[in-house]
Amino acid sequence: MSPPSPRPLLLQGGRVIDPSRNLDQRTDVLIQDGKIAAVGTGLATPDGAEVWDARDKVVAPGLVDVHVHLREPGQEDVETIATGARAGAAGGFSAMCAMPNTDPVTDNQAAVGFIVRQSVRAGLTRVYPIGAISVGQRGERLSEFGEMVGAGAVAVSDDGKPVVSSHLMRTALEYARTFDIPVADHCEEPSLAAGGVMHEGLVSTRLGLKGIPAAAEEIMVGRDVLLAGLTGGHVHLCHVSTRGSVALIRRGKEEGIRVTAEVTPHHLTLTDRACERYDTHAKMNPPLRESEDVAALRQALKEGVIDCIASDHAPHAYDAKEAAFDDAPFGIVGLETAFGVAHTELVGSGLLTLPELIHRMSTAPAAMFHLPGGTLKPGAAADVVVLDVAARWTVDPTAFLSKSRNTPFAGRALTGRAVLTVVGGKIAHQVEAHAGT
Repeated sequence: MSPPSPRPLLLQGGRVIDPSRNLDQRTDVLIQDGKIAAVGTGLATPDGAEVWDARDKVVAPGLVDVHVHLREPGQEDVETIATGARAGAAGGFSAMCAMPNTDPVTDNQAAVGFIVRQSVRAGLTRVYPIGAISVGQRGERLSEFGEMVGAGAVAVSDDGKPVVSSHLMRTALEYARTFDIPVADHCEEPSLAAGGVMHEGLVSTRLGLKGIPAAAEEIMVGRDVLLAGLTGGHVHLCHVSTRGSVALIRRGKEEGIRVTAEVTPHHLTLTDRACERYDTHAKMNPPLRESEDVAALRQALKEGVIDCIASDHAPHAYDAKEAAFDDAPFGIVGLETAFGVAHTELVGSGLLTLPELIHRMSTAPAAMFHLPGGTLKPGAAADVVVLDVAARWTVDPTAFLSKSRNTPFAGRALTGRAVLTVVGGKIAHQVEAHAGT
């Protein structure tokens, strides 16, 4: 017996921004039977509907994050699919894609099915599994893409580890074409990056820390673009961090190669100087780079050379991050701060308009990974976010809904946050009281 449909929901009088239809106007959105029923002015309130006063708010397609680490199975002490989904809903995300570097690795049909079931059980943000490119992420032989796609995988990646073998990467791109899914790669030449803990430059020299050169990323970006051109496959480049990578991606796109790319809020806003005082919350892979890289990444996002923003949400235990810089793990949490950081830094600075930011955080990533969502078109799944873009708040890691607290943005004053997240017509997160019944 299927669960009853949620009550109809009428979002009244908000600024409705739908990049999929170039819509930006003050109007109403009616959600019924889990779908967008209508978008228009003065919509009638159906019997039994819940009415939400969206005046002075922005109504948009739910945000979509194509790169998160939810740690389940294997490290449920730092995150689970349910807690990650709750954190995602709080951040305005209606959908996210879970990377396969779990324990055991998500490299088979059963492992993919487990993540799908856990997502359904949580009943919050949609969680789409990404299957491993290689068995065990060992880079030796391909996983069974077809079986994983059949079970619900939307892409393949060995993220956390680069695909070192060019032959394996070529074969993966050819195989993935059969299923029309992207191959997402963590671009890092391991022999150049070996032992590095931050960006190789003046700051690493001053701190006496081994650096990871920009070339370690760019070599693999160049290779992946060439292999996508050779195979006709769709390569998706994870967490791009250097100006050299931007130039390579731009050239690939100009040549008509199927290459897409993402950038994180932290690579758009922080530089390697955040690692001064040996702050492990600024330790991530790829590392924070230089101000010239940040400027190039921002411009590439504006131009569409980089297609979307993704959080690379990477939870870690408190004591792990409290280790010496050399020993601490890479990565930060990002689901609950992604929109606030991006809105404050990119829209607040005038680089992007609000519709452009929503496009890069919702419509574009949904389209790239062939996911439902990213639109408020009538008949589409009712995945919706209501944003208060005037809300001022300070990042307080103790208030996170994620199990982990590892963020470099603690204490940062931000403007803009999600106040209501709707997934499939059901309220998944709500900040403030609403008007009407």
